[in-house]
Amino acid sequence: MARPRRTLVLLVAAAAAIALAVATTATARTSDTTLSLVAYSVPRDALGAVIKAWQQTPDGKDVDFTQSYGASGDQARAVAAGLKADVVQLSTGLDVDLLVKAGLVDRNWDKQTAKGIATNSIVVFAVRDGNPKHIKSWSDLVRPGVQIVTPNPSSSGAAKWNVMAAYGAQRRLGKTDKQAVSFVERMMRNVVSLDTSGRNATNSFLAGRGDVYITYENEARLSKLQYVIPRQTLLIEAPIALIKTSEHKDLATSFIRFTRTPQAQRIFAQYGFRPLLPSVYQEFVKQYPKRPGVFKISDKYIGGWKAVDKRWFDPDHGLWVGIAKRTGVGT
Repeated sequence: MARPRRTLVLLVAAAAAIALAVATTATARTSDTTLSLVAYSVPRDALGAVIKAWQQTPDGKDVDFTQSYGASGDQARAVAAGLKADVVQLSTGLDVDLLVKAGLVDRNWDKQTAKGIATNSIVVFAVRDGNPKHIKSWSDLVRPGVQIVTPNPSSSGAAKWNVMAAYGAQRRLGKTDKQAVSFVERMMRNVVSLDTSGRNATNSFLAGRGDVYITYENEARLSKLQYVIPRQTLLIEAPIALIKTSEHKDLATSFIRFTRTPQAQRIFAQYGFRPLLPSVYQEFVKQYPKRPGVFKISDKYIGGWKAVDKRWFDPDHGLWVGIAKRTGVGT
């Protein structure tokens, strides 16, 4: 991918995100302090409810918010390019690390409470009512005639989780690295809609595109979609972080801490996320039964986000670039 194209994408994403933030500010009520939250698209409704709950606390009483939502990678690049933010919640640690490189987030963000994570979910397959294509496992996604909806890894954190879930599942099933990479490419050949963000992909599936939608469990639940949990699937850990240039660090830190309280975790659970706190998880265990085949991005076969970024999503030499070109699904 050429460098000028990347620069253009960055500027367009920044402009779009800034426009959304400004639009949100225009409707905000008058208050003593305003915090700017920049986040990926999927938790919009949940974060809105968490914000309202925090505003009922002594720390949040007189605090207003501007809120900007979009594809995680685009949001991270927009903040790096100058979009005002006090707090970011992004889909992947990879996107937070981009802000570390920009000098905007502490490099030890993932060594703080809950390893910097605000919400948990897992990768699932949303299917049509009654599951007419009988989709149960990853192998079903490479069958002829199965049409897949998923976001684009070039802009969406959700898409990167999906790609690594497919790859990691194959490795955990005993496949070699070469076989697992080949599986991802075969799967992408069945993609009929590659949207810019997880929420846009949801809208495409709701509009009738595809037979199966690879997505977050919380997004499937929020959209009231029937879904299947494959036996091997990836734990989605979405981070939250303080922007070091924030003029309201104490309040921003208070809000971040609130997202991990039992009250906030119950709200996230009501919106489809798996609670971080064991005590809260027990309250929702029937809704979110434990899955023995769940693995993490830090799995030895995957190696964590830094290794994933270099090997899979480098814009010039990553595996995704080659897969996108060969399958024709876009870059």
